[in-house]
Amino acid sequence: MKIVLIIFVTFFAGMGAGLGTGFAGMSAAAVISPMLITFLHMDPYMAVGIALSSDVLASAVSAYTYHKNENLDIRNGLIMMGSVLVFTVTGSYAASLVPAATMGGFSVFMTFLLGIKFIVRPVMTTKESMKETSARKRTIQSLVCGMLIGSICGFVGAGGGMMMLLILTSVLGYELKTAIGTSVFIMTFTALTGALSHFVIGGMPDLPVCALCVFFTLIWARIAALFANKAQPKTLNRAVGVVLTALGAVIMGFQLLR
Repeated sequence: MKIVLIIFVTFFAGMGAGLGTGFAGMSAAAVISPMLITFLHMDPYMAVGIALSSDVLASAVSAYTYHKNENLDIRNGLIMMGSVLVFTVTGSYAASLVPAATMGGFSVFMTFLLGIKFIVRPVMTTKESMKETSARKRTIQSLVCGMLIGSICGFVGAGGGMMMLLILTSVLGYELKTAIGTSVFIMTFTALTGALSHFVIGGMPDLPVCALCVFFTLIWARIAALFANKAQPKTLNRAVGVVLTALGAVIMGFQLLR
């Protein structure tokens, strides 16, 4: 009976996480962590580590799909990634010192709010308008924003995806598809760093649960990324908004029922 429960929970956790990653560049941790904590009663710190592990391949395959469709800014992504990686380790260590009861809620609530934002105020920036920002200004913004994103990634296990998407579209003025592609590109490495940090500090994860979460998240992320790259900007904004809002609302509902 326990095996059936594990498969059921990891399948739906992976589906929600994969859709969020492929459609919106969202971290798998925003979905997987609270579901593992709620239904499998897993230690929150370990649940975050498993969720970040699921992010790695899902983000990598999504980034590859966006790159093939020329919706990825590698140069500025690498600049932001440098500062993100350093502060991910710092945030991960800080998270190990925080009581378990405080983990998990922040990223879920942020997912819900960000979803509403994309529905109410869609991102309609074009690739042409992105070029108006000077390279020097974008470099400085990327470094500073990366510090903030990395700290959040390591601390709450959010993978930085939601913060990155918000910053890339609202602060750096990215077109939505390029923002998502660049976000999942960075998340591939931040999630790997965060997962390794969590496992080194907190010990090895539950391997069957981890493997199932990685597999299901990867499959659904690939499906979502293929669809997202073919969608029109207005349709993608709505899809991103609906996916994030629905995931945030459902997970908050589960947490309230605990």
